[in-house]
Amino acid sequence: MCSLIIGGEWIGRRGLYRANISKTEYFDSLDRMVIPKKRSFIILSYDLSAHTTERQIKRTAYPTIICCQIEDIYKIEPVREHFRIYYKGSSISDSDYMQKVQCIREHISQGTIYQANLTNRFDFDLEGNPESLACAFFQRQAVPYAFCYREEGFFILSGSMELFLSRKNGHLKSKPIKGTAREQGELEQSIKDQAENLMITDMMRNDLGKIAIVGSVKTTELFKVTPYSTLYQMHSTVEAVTGSNIIHILSNTFPPASVTGAPKIKAVEIIDSLEPHPRGYYCGSAGLLEPNGDFTLSVLIRTAYGKGSSFSYYAGCGIVWDSSPEMELQEMYLKVNAFHRMI
Repeated sequence: MCSLIIGGEWIGRRGLYRANISKTEYFDSLDRMVIPKKRSFIILSYDLSAHTTERQIKRTAYPTIICCQIEDIYKIEPVREHFRIYYKGSSISDSDYMQKVQCIREHISQGTIYQANLTNRFDFDLEGNPESLACAFFQRQAVPYAFCYREEGFFILSGSMELFLSRKNGHLKSKPIKGTAREQGELEQSIKDQAENLMITDMMRNDLGKIAIVGSVKTTELFKVTPYSTLYQMHSTVEAVTGSNIIHILSNTFPPASVTGAPKIKAVEIIDSLEPHPRGYYCGSAGLLEPNGDFTLSVLIRTAYGKGSSFSYYAGCGIVWDSSPEMELQEMYLKVNAFHRMI
């Protein structure tokens, strides 16, 4: 039996909503995915990158694509059952993380890449209901793309603020996030964060250019800073027009540029060599797919998933030549602050 709670902003409303799921399908690649004829919620694992980039990466045993057909959606009150989480450790130590940041800087100095996103995994035990954990997380930091999916002891929760892609009447939009700080002014004045953001924006323009009508790709926002309860984030907006369906679009744009690096294929290779953990659903994508082919997909940042009483939460940073290992470590912990506050 599957369960799905989504934040109201997915459907232009406020509050939390539960979706009645009539059917759940699983696919291991986009080639085998059947586009549903009813409104659905789809979840794409970062594992899908092995298919779209044609590169070997560490993979999980979880389904690559989950597609839940939705019968109806109704508003609910936040689940408030007792829960506690217990921190067990991370896949990369602080000293090793800083060494890996330096390794990426060396790749950049050699001209191999311009940027790469380095992530860490934080492991926890959960006592209680995953939906209570998810609701508490969503309430502590309101974001537009929140959801919690459960099935047979397995769960995924995400409190993402990043739009990977939306399609409405053939009009595509993406809002890649790069740049994080405690203070708005600090982010607005950071040349390093602007450079990081611009690289990813250019990558998104390139990705959309593969499936867009010629001349329709445009950057409509650049270096926009948005406040959240625990941090500030910088995003830009890229738009385009296309006649392609979701499978063709994802085949040419997945994984999201903001969680890989530039150039994307080489960044994926370097990421996999440096990160000891598979990313799984973290850095993948999820969202609503409408019967007419329109969709809204988030980037799965601020995301946790697991099975039984064990789960993992992830965070990472985009590394460029100007990156300081110590500052990148601080930024990574800033991103998990909203989650750690629940311990």
